[in-house]
Amino acid sequence: MHRFYTPELTIDFSNLTLSEQESKHAVQVMRLQNDQQIELFNGKGLSAIATVIDNHPKRCSVRIDQKSEHPEEKPIHIAIAPTKNMERLEWFIEKATEIGITKISFIICQNSERREVKTERLEKILISAVKQSGRYFLPIVIGPIKWKDFLKQYPTGLIAHCREGEKMKIETSFQNKVIVIGPEGDFTVEEIELALTTGYVSITLGENRLRTETAALVACIQAKFSS
Repeated sequence: MHRFYTPELTIDFSNLTLSEQESKHAVQVMRLQNDQQIELFNGKGLSAIATVIDNHPKRCSVRIDQKSEHPEEKPIHIAIAPTKNMERLEWFIEKATEIGITKISFIICQNSERREVKTERLEKILISAVKQSGRYFLPIVIGPIKWKDFLKQYPTGLIAHCREGEKMKIETSFQNKVIVIGPEGDFTVEEIELALTTGYVSITLGENRLRTETAALVACIQAKFSS
């Protein structure tokens, strides 16, 4: 069944008109006809089975037949320093959303090569990945935010870095904590020490040195399947 993102959907709706973008996708791309059923979701845990009653290409109208409220997902919060290559960041966001990430923070560190992130395109990637994966919650996106300011908001968590020292595995230390991944040049010694001082724990993602986006995805996967 085709899925459509409808953030305006609430438990009170009996009829609804899709946005112009979703109407175009439904009618011109998917070729939906009247009386066909589709699934709607609002990105906050509410979904509905609906029937197309007017397949207008700009304002497709549907009748709500059945609503469902879905339980909250396991919280997975990854904070990542945006990569210089935007395509790599977009790849991470798409795959992490498919896996089950619930919150993404963009952090700006001393070695960050990208300090701005345009969220409009990223939102489209998030919506597409949620549709494809069958999820009902749209991940929350925060930032960009400077490292010191981020630590004030999230004073405890797990930090992955390439420096020497004792490190724990995510599977034994996750406990729904935020996991932070530094920039291509890694966190500076001062940034790591500041995080450890506020309450962070150093973690390992394996023996190999990983790219920023790869490290973030590995962290997401390990967090997803940790107990």
